[in-house]
Amino acid sequence: MSKKETICSFCGRPKSQVRLLIAGISGHICDHCIIQAQSIVKEEIPNGDLEIEGGENAPLNLMKPTEIKTKLDEYVIGQLSAKKTLSVAVYNHYKRLNQKVGDDDIEIDKSNVVMVGRTGTGKTLLAKTIAKMLNVPFCIADATVLTEAGYVGEDVESILSRLLQAADYNVQAAERGIIFIDEIDKIARKSDNPSITRDVSGEGVQQALLKLLEGAEVSVPPQGGRKHPEQKMVKVNTKNILFVCGGAFDGIEKIIARRVNRQTIGFANEEEERIDKDNLLEFVNPTDLKTFGLIPELIGRFPVLTYLEPLDKAALRRILTEPKNSLFKQYVKLFEIDGIDLKFDSEVLDFIVEKAIEFQLGARGLRSICEAILTEAMYEIPAQENPEKEYRVTLEYAEKQFSQSKMAKMKAA
Repeated sequence: MSKKETICSFCGRPKSQVRLLIAGISGHICDHCIIQAQSIVKEEIPNGDLEIEGGENAPLNLMKPTEIKTKLDEYVIGQLSAKKTLSVAVYNHYKRLNQKVGDDDIEIDKSNVVMVGRTGTGKTLLAKTIAKMLNVPFCIADATVLTEAGYVGEDVESILSRLLQAADYNVQAAERGIIFIDEIDKIARKSDNPSITRDVSGEGVQQALLKLLEGAEVSVPPQGGRKHPEQKMVKVNTKNILFVCGGAFDGIEKIIARRVNRQTIGFANEEEERIDKDNLLEFVNPTDLKTFGLIPELIGRFPVLTYLEPLDKAALRRILTEPKNSLFKQYVKLFEIDGIDLKFDSEVLDFIVEKAIEFQLGARGLRSICEAILTEAMYEIPAQENPEKEYRVTLEYAEKQFSQSKMAKMKAA
């Protein structure tokens, strides 16, 4: 053994006689000592009651359903039914994680959620807000880029890579996180009949998602991308990961209408009056998702189904100004950083709402319209040597700026 060869500070073995030697602040430890230390820990703490930062015993800010709903009200306008359903599902899921198995050995199943709603109604915002308030890892995956394993595109396991990254590669923290799969409707099969040919970006993805949703140990490439034989893998158990899916399900309202109309034939007029033709999503059920193109096995793994109401003028007006993180407050803050007090005339807010409804982009369209109106001001004001301390946006100015924007020109074309 060379005099300068590094040795283990615990057993004294030289580097040449061990497979791994880990350096610390004032010494080294070899793989033999690590394994021995692990067995001692297991003997001394048999129930695994070891505090690990961000692990299973890390603080989880578990709130009651009413508290979750109240918190959601600060960020999301309306959507009472979706808020209540999601609050209960999330509460039950994390109550299940904190459950201590008793003598009855009753295991509570997961409450994965599907949210059906038009674009810009708040599906992603609801999931994001819940993850933030509960202090758990959260990631958003887009179902449109997923393909069946072995084909061009992303494997379903890449979703777990993103969650792992969101948890700073802490596997225990990731294993109790929330995954929001957006555009779940885009992986629907093209017809209600099973596909004869390979449907690698539709039915194939649905089949691949099954084991993730049910709960399985999945080998995940930590940095994402394709798996290859020499790559290091991390095992992630999906048993306690809550999956929330959202989709616009464009055309599902026709499916619901056909089903509802069949049910109401021969009944009294008051039954027909009870059906809100403008919000047929209220009557969505798992059968409609199956008709749309989701396979029964996938639907069965999402026991909680909720809907988001279409946003009317009143709701969009409130979204502009009321939430904690409202667009109005964001732009006021942006101008405030430059020392300018931004003011909107009331008519301007109504104009923004009208354009959002005209373009049918929901709440998401409000941002685009605000950008179209304020881009010129945000470009010129920072360059001015002595800008005015107050900048007021009038209806005349808003109409002029919007008419010159790309959005207006595209609509005209």
